Amino acid sequence: MCFRTTAILAGALIFAGQGVTVAAHAEPVTVTSRVDAVTVFPSGAEVVRIGKARIGPQTEAVVFSDLPPEALPGSIRVDGKSAGNFAIGAVDTRRLFVPQHSGSDAESERKRIEKEIEALDDKRKIAEAKVSAADTQRTLIGNLTNLPNRPPPAAGTAAPGEDWPAIITLIQTSLADIAQQRLQAEAEVRDLEERIKDLRGKLAALAPSREERTEVRVAVSAEQEIEADFTVRYQVPNASWSPSYDARLVTGSKESPPTLNIMRRATLTQRTGEVWDNVTLQLSTTRPGSGTAAPELATMTVDYPAPPKPVATTISGGGNYRGMQAPQAMEEAMGYDMAAAPAPEPKALAHSKRAAARSIAAVTVAPFQATYEVPGRATVANTGEGKSLDLGSDSFSPSLVARTVPKRDAKAYLYAKIDVPRGSPMLPGVVALFRDGTFVGNGRLPLLAGGENHELGFGSDDLVRVRHSVVKETRGETGLISSSATDERNYLITVKNMHERAIDVSVFDHVPVSKNEEIKVSELGSPSPSERNVDDKAGVVRWDFPLQADEEQAIKFGYRVTWPSGKTVTYHGR
Repeated sequence: MCFRTTAILAGALIFAGQGVTVAAHAEPVTVTSRVDAVTVFPSGAEVVRIGKARIGPQTEAVVFSDLPPEALPGSIRVDGKSAGNFAIGAVDTRRLFVPQHSGSDAESERKRIEKEIEALDDKRKIAEAKVSAADTQRTLIGNLTNLPNRPPPAAGTAAPGEDWPAIITLIQTSLADIAQQRLQAEAEVRDLEERIKDLRGKLAALAPSREERTEVRVAVSAEQEIEADFTVRYQVPNASWSPSYDARLVTGSKESPPTLNIMRRATLTQRTGEVWDNVTLQLSTTRPGSGTAAPELATMTVDYPAPPKPVATTISGGGNYRGMQAPQAMEEAMGYDMAAAPAPEPKALAHSKRAAARSIAAVTVAPFQATYEVPGRATVANTGEGKSLDLGSDSFSPSLVARTVPKRDAKAYLYAKIDVPRGSPMLPGVVALFRDGTFVGNGRLPLLAGGENHELGFGSDDLVRVRHSVVKETRGETGLISSSATDERNYLITVKNMHERAIDVSVFDHVPVSKNEEIKVSELGSPSPSERNVDDKAGVVRWDFPLQADEEQAIKFGYRVTWPSGKTVTYHGR
């Protein structure tokens, strides 16, 4: 192996001596990009970044290291343009941590704190040494108490007499001084430790942070030195916009028809890991994450259950075999694998000043979605706080109708019927309701496709008087040979229009629906309902009629229920 390596190196030197140039591995070109445009969906967003780079024949790749960590790797697309020819190859992505360098002021502050911590730490060690010295002194003084227990001197040796009062006084004063010195040293240690702890907290706050990013490496090849413009597109999940509406109804008068203006608004939020600074902003009604194809159905069969298979039983000693086969036989008898069984959604005051004009988004309507382009450029912070935008307004010539359900509430409520413009769907959202300049409450719009009609409620109408009274309620039995029990209810509903103009009225009520063929239900009264089983709700009836000014309409309504005598019936949902 040593000989072969030497030969290879020697060959390389010979070629080098003959003027053959060995190409070195070219470093990738790092591109600094910025967010230029964002399209926000009801759930998620598509971000477009742009950047420039100079590449040449020696450039193997360009690298973008400023994408957020939330960028979905499978959605990343890279395009490029240049005056010269070049090609884009494979696109690789990875997660990395980028250190965030702070300014020189923060760096000098960190060094100052580190020096202060070092000085305080030295003082703390000195204070701890004082505590240790006090403990040693206390031990030495304590040894004086053992003097009476020392062995007597040898025979014939004279021993000096001990001044015990002086020794006791020395022990007492020395221990008191040592205790005071030790307490002072301990207090100094605690104070220094608290100061060091605070400084270390400040130092940690000033430490350089590491930010997680997504790196995109793009293989490129160019025939000559060129300036290339790159576009990186990717999707992020933590962004959304939700619609809201202001509906302003002018009810009009005898001479002027009613009008309705619906202002579309949007509240945009994002936590994508990057600030959208001075970007072109679009809001789309498309939902990329809601699925692209209809689900498929599997074959459903019906059959009699298969008879259980006999299970072999064993005598003592075959317990293991029986324990293993019995569950399997049970599974086969029941027709499924038990282990795989699945577990069981005000009017404005007139004055000389002009109101400020609103900046309205331009809407682009396509056959399947609408896109709102916010004028100019906008900035959306990466904080999750809502940013409110005006998307535009629609004007309608609604038809007004007073709707009442007198059995539940003897009031009439004013509704405006509208037709949604084709190609401009309305997403579900809260709508603030204003009637003749007065706020009457909040409602909610459902998802409305273009061409659909919808009735929007604008509060109670006090100029439509509604009364609901019980005329008769009887229970009894009928028939001679075979008697039947009966329950008859009769009501009177009156509606009067106090407006100075005509208005359409809709009155709702319901009759019982039989759940048994022996129970018969028949309607009573007049006039007959305009519609039965309203909105596919069994038993719900509705009367529609116009009312001129000061006109009153009476509805006689009731029902009779019969069933075999001797049985009891119950009502639900009355």
